[in-house]
Amino acid sequence: MQNRFRLVAAAALATTLIVHGAPARAQNFSDRPIKMIVGVAAGGATDVTARVIAQKLSESLKTPVIVENKPGGFFEPAYRELTSAAPDGHTVFMISAAIVVAQPARKNYPFDIRKMTPISEVSSGPFILTARKSLNIKSVADLVAYGKANPGKLTFGSGGGAGSSLSLCAELFRLKAGLKIVNVPYKGAANALTDLMGNSIDAMFDALPVEVEQVKSGNVVGLAVTGAKRSPALPDVPTMMEAGIKDYETYNYFGLIAPPNTPKNIAKALSDATAKAVALPEIKALFEKQGMAPIGSDPDAFGKVLGEDLQRWTDVIKDAGITPQ
Repeated sequence: MQNRFRLVAAAALATTLIVHGAPARAQNFSDRPIKMIVGVAAGGATDVTARVIAQKLSESLKTPVIVENKPGGFFEPAYRELTSAAPDGHTVFMISAAIVVAQPARKNYPFDIRKMTPISEVSSGPFILTARKSLNIKSVADLVAYGKANPGKLTFGSGGGAGSSLSLCAELFRLKAGLKIVNVPYKGAANALTDLMGNSIDAMFDALPVEVEQVKSGNVVGLAVTGAKRSPALPDVPTMMEAGIKDYETYNYFGLIAPPNTPKNIAKALSDATAKAVALPEIKALFEKQGMAPIGSDPDAFGKVLGEDLQRWTDVIKDAGITPQ
């Protein structure tokens, strides 16, 4: 899988996500507010990212950008809100990698990410594998040894439930490590983390922004990050491949999409404004503290990310023998 931190250089590459529209020209959004949909409840990493970017877009585009949370239903309420909106740039959807996973993990999923208009990948970073302190596990090798010595007893908490991106991270780990594990579904990663710290489960994958402070404070043990390189936010935590799990490279990301058939000039104007926002020193510092790299890619580059990620997780679901629900 292509390293997310190189994707800005791939901005000129072709994408399977086609954006239709008029030739590029200056675009004015100041006539009315822009709605930024978030498909999860307020307070999580996606919501926080959306509100930070919304504020900067408001300043840049000289119009209010209002965040609206539409949680539930495997992102279907948020998708419905997006696809029912006019493709005029005044409705966008802040997504994470989880939305791509929802499509192949659900039977007869009513929406197709490839039909949406990509705007920009806002930020990207690895997931992290953590374990409860009382398990006395210090490395991925220790965890694999424990799992093989106790087949079927190693419990992984999966925020978002079966078929979520965090659940599939655990399934990919199971396949690569040759383990038998118990995947414990949770409605949200916060609930799983609470149980991890309360010694009710053994390990979990999670978004790095949520876990950085927990690892630094010693509440959980950081075992590995899932990117190609170590995270500057946790430089002592190895990558999964450094820890001995071959070809394990996955990323979480946040990005903006718009309704199908949004014109190219509108998508490009929103993309340019997003790139300007994530390049601000205070935004870069905020993302980097969370273990996320600011990206600000153009629509073609983000479309390529979405297409590749959809294929990757479709393959993982198939290889893991998971039946779409």
